[in-house]
Amino acid sequence: MRPLARRVAAAVTTLALLLTGCSSTDDGRDADGTIRLRFQSLAWQKESVDANKRLVKEWNAAHPDVQVEYVQGSWDNVHDQLLTSFEGGEAPDIIHDASDDLADFAYGGYLTDLRPLLPGRLKADIPEQSWRTTTFGGGIYGVPFLQEPRVLIANTKLLKASGARIPTPERPWSWAEFREVSKALTGKGRYGVAWPLKEPVSVTLNLGLSGGGQLFHRDPDGKAELRFGAGDQVVTGTIRDQVNSDRSAARTALGMGGSDTLPGFFGGRYAMVPLGFAYRQQIVEQAPEGFAWTVLPAPAGPGGQAQGVSPQTLSVAEDSPYKKEAVAFIDFLLRPPNMVRLARGDWMLPTGTTALAHPSLHTAEHGWATGTALARHLRPAPAQTVRGYPEWKDKVATPALQEYYSGAIDTAELRERLVDDGNRVLARYQR
Repeated sequence: MRPLARRVAAAVTTLALLLTGCSSTDDGRDADGTIRLRFQSLAWQKESVDANKRLVKEWNAAHPDVQVEYVQGSWDNVHDQLLTSFEGGEAPDIIHDASDDLADFAYGGYLTDLRPLLPGRLKADIPEQSWRTTTFGGGIYGVPFLQEPRVLIANTKLLKASGARIPTPERPWSWAEFREVSKALTGKGRYGVAWPLKEPVSVTLNLGLSGGGQLFHRDPDGKAELRFGAGDQVVTGTIRDQVNSDRSAARTALGMGGSDTLPGFFGGRYAMVPLGFAYRQQIVEQAPEGFAWTVLPAPAGPGGQAQGVSPQTLSVAEDSPYKKEAVAFIDFLLRPPNMVRLARGDWMLPTGTTALAHPSLHTAEHGWATGTALARHLRPAPAQTVRGYPEWKDKVATPALQEYYSGAIDTAELRERLVDDGNRVLARYQR
């Protein structure tokens, strides 16, 4: 822009601000002293977006001196988008993310340590195991508020016709029993199960806890290292055998995302699909009229019903000049009645014990009670605080697991690639 044009534009902008009386200072306050906070939300389902926007509106009506602007973000590019905004000094004050995305931001100094700011009510209401998902180097860098167990979504008609025992949260299938039921449900033109494993790593790690696996361990010096033991083979071996030996799992589903399997599920091609709890919302919207489905607990193994989770989180940018006000907004957003609204809007479970006890989350409809019963078995995802995990996941684990599940490599090669190649990656981050 030429100098004259720049001067004219600046004059117009100044005049507009004077006329509206809402010019801002460099510290985020308006001329009248009103504090402006930006809240970037990753809600994407209509019910969830509506719930978040209504809560922002309610906060603004009750707090005229601290106004919150709702900013829509996206799960598709949140890590890169946040990194760019942090480095450019343009990060939102309140940040919605997931706990497994926080490590590099926490260690990099981009997020506020919330320990001195958290209200006692909020700290006490969320279990310690959930707080561990956002604790890095002794600091707490996010408030975990929504979590999602993995469940089995089954075709009710096919399941009953098979004569299989119907599992309950109190008496789930073992992994061996699940394998046998999958074979019984397999028939002409139909697979007992479809594993959507386009992104295989989190499924493998989180369900692997039930088999007694861990994969990521800490040595006496606190450094992370990878070990692939017998417990890690329970879930991985079951999936591989279902695909390659039993032919009870659809090979084509290995390259699918969860949503991609739903047409085949509705059409009777797959009798069961292991999915995140929130997929129930899509099923309710998309299932053909009269289609009967049910929510079953994931299988259990030597590790019981344990599952790893990476809860959704709310954090505060270290550069925000109004950290106290930002935490006050988070506390409002996560009051038990509001946490219930957010959980129901996202079809997920709240982390807060008071919200989790709400009667609306314990109904049989749409499997809410089954999911809620699994909450006590949820644990921090195995790689939650491991630096270098994103690189290991993308460059080592994803291709190795995809090849293993398809039958292209055996267990020995899988172990070598996950562990040997993986430990070389982690070593670079732990020097």
